[in-house]
Parts: sequence; structure tokens; C-alpha cells
Amino acid sequence: MTATALTIAGSDPSGGAGLQADLKTFHQHGVYGMSVVTLLTVQNTRAVSAVDLIRPDLVVAQLDAVLSDIPPAAAKTGALGNAAIIEAVADRLATTRFPLIIDPVMVSKHGAPLMAPEAAKAMVSRLLPQAFLVTPNLAEAEQLAGMKADSIASMERAARIIASMGPRHVLVKGGHLAGEATDLLLADGHATLLPAGRVDTPHTHGTGCVLSAAITARLARGEEVGAAARGAKEFVRLAIKTNPGLGGGFGPVNMFADPRGEPTHAG
Repeated sequence: MTATALTIAGSDPSGGAGLQADLKTFHQHGVYGMSVVTLLTVQNTRAVSAVDLIRPDLVVAQLDAVLSDIPPAAAKTGALGNAAIIEAVADRLATTRFPLIIDPVMVSKHGAPLMAPEAAKAMVSRLLPQAFLVTPNLAEAEQLAGMKADSIASMERAARIIASMGPRHVLVKGGHLAGEATDLLLADGHATLLPAGRVDTPHTHGTGCVLSAAITARLARGEEVGAAARGAKEFVRLAIKTNPGLGGGFGPVNMFADPRGEPTHAG
């Protein structure tokens, strides 16, 4: 039977992040992808020039259309925009049973805000308690946990604070740490480090989206969370390493990377 996955996220017309990156990642992992649009951006690899939010009732209508016809085996959220959208999504997903991965997208790669300040409170109170896994980067972990996260030890402390908010698992992404790009997975209370060699390139647009989408796809295929996180991180490493060199700014990663771990260049 074909595995299915859903992304609830914003649109990136340049294709490197957001729901476009999620769908490409699902497809590369052999998973049938579906999408619910939460916001529209005007962006490319150089800048984000506009963000427009979808009405919460239209977000819910999209969710109803998908869930009533092709229920996903796993789902993820990306940029949700504001508290009203977060609350609407939380209400609609409250009775679902598939694993929900929360990528708490707050700021774009270019520094453009993608979440209103009051929305973070709604995410903590309404959505995180429903999460199977939440995947903050260091800045997002700091905002959610209310503390500095600039070392492995502080990443673990932040992860445990976030876990106390309800999610079963927490993956704090350490891509902005000095040295190796080491992530920390807190799974059922046990912390595991996921190191990876750093690739010196500006072409890292959408890496957070791709990582959470790869984890979602792997969970939809039946992998346990540790294996899904390790496999997804290796996929992202290869995708960065073999990036196609597109755009004049923060270019996209290689969505044609082999999810089995063998580097494949886009051609």
C-alpha cells in the first residue's frame, strides 16, 4: 500500500522551501504527498518581499478535503503565520491519530518573520501538546524554551523544557553551532546526538523544511523516530553536499539526493 504524508505549510514560489520542498522530499522518499496552504510568500533565493496569510476557514476547508478522502500516515506543519491559523489547525487535528511533526518556522532563511509574536504562545498551548515530534533550530528552541541554547548541554536543557510542553519527542537542530552540525534528539526522555560534517556552502535554503519532511516521510513508511531522524539528517547532508548551485543567494539543496544514503547529483 502506498504511504501517504501531508504538509501544512506556506508556499515558496522558488521551490526551495515550504510546501514545495516538502512535496519534493516526500516524493523522493517514495511517499505520496498532499499539501494544505497556510500562507503565500513572494520570495526567491535572495529575499522575501511579501507574506500573505490564508484565511483560517480556508485552511480548515483544505484540511477537511484531504482528511476525509486520503488520510495521511503522518503529517507535518511548517510556517503557520498567526495564532488564528494555529488554533484552527490544532482544533481540526485534535481527534486525528497519525504522528504530527511540528517544524516551528518563525523566521525565513533571509530573516523575514513568518510567525506573529502572539502565535508562539498559541503554538505552545495548542499545538505542541499534540506533537509526536517538534524540530526547532537553535533560535526557535531558545524562543520556545525561554533560555539560551548555544552548546550541546544547553540544547539538551532546552529540549527537556520543550518536551515538558507536551511533544513526545524533540529534535533541536544545531546547524548554527561551531564545529560539526550536531543535532540533539530527545526521544522518550533519552538524549541522542546526531553529528554530521559541515558543508561549506551558501546553498542551504529550505534545509529545515527538508529535514522535517524527510522525517515525516520515513515515519509514514513505518520507521521508528530514531531511525527516521538519522536517515533524514543524512539525506539533508547529501542534499546540501550535492546542491545544484541555483540562484544568486541562499540556493536550494539537491532534492534528487538518494534517501538511501548514496550521493546523487541533480542533472
